[in-house]
Amino acid sequence: MPVRNDELRDALRRAASAFKAHGPDFALGGSYALWAHGGPEPVHDVDFVVAEDDVETAALTLEKVGFVVERTPEDWLFKACVGDEFVIDVLHRLNGVRVDATTLAPAEELDVLAIRMPVMPPTEVIIAKLLSLNEHHCDFAALLPGVRAVRERVDWQQVRTAVADNDFAMAFLVLSDRLGITE
Repeated sequence: MPVRNDELRDALRRAASAFKAHGPDFALGGSYALWAHGGPEPVHDVDFVVAEDDVETAALTLEKVGFVVERTPEDWLFKACVGDEFVIDVLHRLNGVRVDATTLAPAEELDVLAIRMPVMPPTEVIIAKLLSLNEHHCDFAALLPGVRAVRERVDWQQVRTAVADNDFAMAFLVLSDRLGITE
């Protein structure tokens, strides 16, 4: 396993343990959520999702366990790092929509790296990833391995309904249909 994955796994464990011990409610999201459901392991960062009202609690919790928190210009997340590396993104808005308890409610309790934690279901993660596609960020190749790996656990009709207004997401679904992924 590459050193980067060791660092990401360690950060994931530390952050999840801290959130479980000190709050707030959270869920593992993004590519690591897909990994927890059987997808390929990411090498970039770890995403956690918290309610927008709990941002300050989440930041304090991570600072208590040694993460350096950086507020970004983006108004939908903050970053937590170990050393010089940003390894944790804490999202409190998903594609412009405020995260609240109902956003976190579908999370499933799973064992991830020997820690029981809430993990966003594949359908919700795929929806979030597809809705983030736009003319500035449209990397289908990065999405395909994760989508292919969790395809049998995804409610494709729910995905289609949720992303119907995003032409880039719909184009991805056409490609996925033609590749036999979404059947």
